[in-house]
Amino acid sequence: MAYRKLGRDNKHRRSMLATMTKQVIENESITTTETRAKEVRKFVDKMITYGKKGDLISRRKALAFLHNDKKIVDKIFNELKDRYANRNGGYTQILKLSERKGDDALMVILRLVDETKPVEEEKKEKKSKKSNKEEKTEE
Repeated sequence: MAYRKLGRDNKHRRSMLATMTKQVIENESITTTETRAKEVRKFVDKMITYGKKGDLISRRKALAFLHNDKKIVDKIFNELKDRYANRNGGYTQILKLSERKGDDALMVILRLVDETKPVEEEKKEKKSKKSNKEEKTEE
């Protein structure tokens, strides 16, 4: 199978994934189990890619998947599109927490990556910090 069934029938699974996708986009992070987070990540990335395309067909596909929630779609096509303009995928991050007490399921935080600076600038800053540290140690 190319996807996880998550112990639900098709309609319930699709609705759950759409709702969780909306929550991630609206709140920019959610706490859930690892398997659900790995599935939701695919759809969040797809919605942000639709936003970056910005055409009418992409907007309609996003509206159809997100239960016609115009507020969330506007956030994707206005805010998130600009935030991730220089990034080619990988818009989400999974941070592992501890196991849930009842059933020992691994809990994680699924959140959007903070993209305040372009990736190239971050790499240049890291290199300059490393070179500054090396100069200080040589003195």
